[in-house]
Amino acid sequence: MEQKKQTVLDIRAKKNSGSKISMLTAYDYPWALLVDRAGIDIILVGDSLGMVVLGYQDTVSVTMDEMIHHVKAVTGVVKSSLVVGDMPFGSYNVSVKKAIKNANRFMKEGRADCIKLEGGMIMAPVISAIVKAGIPVQGHIGLTPQTASALGGFKVQGKSAAAARALIDDAKALEDSGCFSIVLEAIPAPIAKMVTEAVSIPTIGIGAGSDCDGQVLVTYDMVGLFDRFTPKFVKQYTKISETISGVISEFKADVENGKFPEEKHSFTMKADELEQLKKDLSD
Repeated sequence: MEQKKQTVLDIRAKKNSGSKISMLTAYDYPWALLVDRAGIDIILVGDSLGMVVLGYQDTVSVTMDEMIHHVKAVTGVVKSSLVVGDMPFGSYNVSVKKAIKNANRFMKEGRADCIKLEGGMIMAPVISAIVKAGIPVQGHIGLTPQTASALGGFKVQGKSAAAARALIDDAKALEDSGCFSIVLEAIPAPIAKMVTEAVSIPTIGIGAGSDCDGQVLVTYDMVGLFDRFTPKFVKQYTKISETISGVISEFKADVENGKFPEEKHSFTMKADELEQLKKDLSD
């Protein structure tokens, strides 16, 4: 039976029902197809694609055009998952007008269901304006990779009482601004639990413990396809890069040893046509 298309209202309802929310990244047609078929609630077309797909050193370099390109590849195949377009650095923190314009691009050109952006209380006015423009927004607080340098690097956030209180205040501000859910990244599990209890909208954790309303991972981390580093919070279910490397090496050896292609991989033609060609060439 075909699965029902998830909506932001469905995601919000899961918090009240106690149903955990699953969320994974996808950046192209084959990955989106696999994730959607598995029944994952939310697909994030994250700016993490800059590192795991495009080979950049960080996510800051990712452009709107690159994000739209990948979102379109995902939304073209997804039937049930809610698709979130990740607003890249510089697309929403310059002005409210530019933020709304770029959020509209995700919806019109990319066919995304909603957008995500990073930042707490300081971004509330921008989020409120985007929501008022009719575009659902997912928030993101804690470790915000786009501004990691301002946070002292890729470090756990909210470790002091004051910092933890600020996270709770940020979450409440995002809820008040109209966010339908919030990603909590790299914060202590007890603080994530407090944040989750402090707001009525779902929290989705990544390195934030088990008390969040849902969990998200980068698929390339989860399956061992990105090997530059593996964050502490990642559960690596397999190491697909080793399998792929083995297959590539086997192909190389088969080509060099004349084992590929075999007859079953080749095309033929009618014998009389082949003989006629040989005759024509010899005349």
